[in-house]
Amino acid sequence: MRMDGKQPRIVVIGGGTGLSVLLRGMKKYPVDITAIVTVADDGGSSGRIRDEMDIPSPGDIRNVLAALSDVEPLVEQMFQHRFKTSNELSGHSLGNLIIAALTSITGDFVHAIQEMSKVLNVHGKVLPAANQSVVLHAEMEDGTVITGESQIPFSGKKIKRVFLTPDVIHPLSETVRAIRNADLIIIGPGSLYTSILPNLLVPKLGEEVCRAKAKKVYICNLMTQAGETLDFTASDHIQAIYDHMGCSFIDTVLVNNEEIPPEIQEKYKEELAKPVVFDVDRLETMGLEVLYDRIITYQNGYIRHDTEKVAKIIYSLIDDQLKEKIKSGS
Repeated sequence: MRMDGKQPRIVVIGGGTGLSVLLRGMKKYPVDITAIVTVADDGGSSGRIRDEMDIPSPGDIRNVLAALSDVEPLVEQMFQHRFKTSNELSGHSLGNLIIAALTSITGDFVHAIQEMSKVLNVHGKVLPAANQSVVLHAEMEDGTVITGESQIPFSGKKIKRVFLTPDVIHPLSETVRAIRNADLIIIGPGSLYTSILPNLLVPKLGEEVCRAKAKKVYICNLMTQAGETLDFTASDHIQAIYDHMGCSFIDTVLVNNEEIPPEIQEKYKEELAKPVVFDVDRLETMGLEVLYDRIITYQNGYIRHDTEKVAKIIYSLIDDQLKEKIKSGS
């Protein structure tokens, strides 16, 4: 507990499956969670809904709501159900359609998320990085520009930088307030250029993270990703974030120290992916506290972050930090 008697406030920033995996573990601890989720997805059901209704992409939001929910398994399964038909419903997730319907009814995407959170008995608060439709672009090293989050990993070129349009994007006041009041800020895990950076590039949001007094922790990916982070080391991930933000703000990086079995690595070769090299010396040279532990688990022959282990490590960080505050009387 905090010195004011309230639960520690943790802000988690990201998107994709990595964020959902982390949150399933974190919701079991006595913490006040705010998840800030990317809305730059333009593929599949999310992209179709975004284009047809001119609303933020609901897909990553849907996955986070499901991860933080406390409902019967069948209800969550229904919310996540994806239709496989031969008509216009094909490929749509029921959860995406419900969020879109609630947005139409309430007239506001954030309000729709709030109402859906009540229905699913969500632990914590889920906020989009922006309450409007945004588009992610990537400028490649040869100067060409790829438009659309779903297209960027398939360009076959190396990314120089990513950026958002339209030029004017307003962050939510609740998001800014959550970052300012956080006791701990977690970034990742997730696709570097298409899940992590689209949040931090929202005007004011990234700047608030840089200025926030909270300790900032980056959970590094386990594998590189073709089209995004091919041959990236752990420090390369962090350097890319710093280059986009124009500031060095991460205090701690959590990396895996368990050898990934050769047969698992062989599966990933088809995706041109391989284990991220955790270059501890360079990370420490960058002024980072490096935490390394066995944080992987195996699912259907693929590796994922161990949600229970990572959540336990994160909670120990917030616990140690609050103890230090109490000791110092600050």
